[in-house]
Amino acid sequence: MNGAVPIPDDESLDADLPEAGEDAAHERWRDFLDGPVADYGPARNRPDKPGTSRMSVHLKYGEIHPRTMLADLARRRSESVETYRTEIAWREFYADILHQRPDSARRNYDRSFDALPLASGKAAQEAFDAWREGRTGFPIVDAGMRQLQAEAWMHNRVRMIVASFLVKDLHLPWWWGARHFMKLLVDGDLASNQHGWQWTAGSGTDASPYFRVFNPVTQGEKFDPDGDYVRRYVPELRGVRGKAVHQPWTLPDGVPEGYPEPMVDHKAERVEALARYEQVKAARRP
Repeated sequence: MNGAVPIPDDESLDADLPEAGEDAAHERWRDFLDGPVADYGPARNRPDKPGTSRMSVHLKYGEIHPRTMLADLARRRSESVETYRTEIAWREFYADILHQRPDSARRNYDRSFDALPLASGKAAQEAFDAWREGRTGFPIVDAGMRQLQAEAWMHNRVRMIVASFLVKDLHLPWWWGARHFMKLLVDGDLASNQHGWQWTAGSGTDASPYFRVFNPVTQGEKFDPDGDYVRRYVPELRGVRGKAVHQPWTLPDGVPEGYPEPMVDHKAERVEALARYEQVKAARRP
């Protein structure tokens, strides 16, 4: 597993799960085609709105075939439909990558990232525990991790935000986060999950540039502009109105009782993440 950083044990999950079976899959698909697909392009990044299809769980368990979905989409023409079709293609691409490179489920696809310095020891374990419990002090991160615990699912935009926070703010191994997701996500697909994490970590086939570090505050303000998503999953902040919920430490009376202060300085950790990346760049030089 990329060397020497062990994976902490995870907790069990108790959540309401979606209805299973082929009938349930086709009913959900029809509901999506009858409405949300028309606005999928702009709505899919809004965790405060029901803009995604939630078909990933049915695809994972083979309750519907992607060719069935593509055939239905072929009868429609719009930018949102094309965006959704692309998402299906990415799923199949990652499945092929895992087939060709099964080691990439557990190790960096780009092996130069083996040189990236990672946090370890007791402090790393404590940071990981705070992240998976939704106690980081960054509301959009905490809302996502609590949604995962409550529903065995997390909105895709928020998956990227929490992954970036784990890897680039806490400097922890992506495979810690990937394993936690696989244990809890009802739609946990090995290929999509592991390579999605590597996209954020910068070590994958089509990786996000490592210097793209998600700012959890601006991401929250952009994609949850009214703060409704955060308030749904973080009850300590339900008394904070509007987008101020994304920076509770700036409130006149300070952070509401029961909610933690930010566990890191994001600006400083971004600088640290980029400094660590220099060792990866050095490993690539001949």
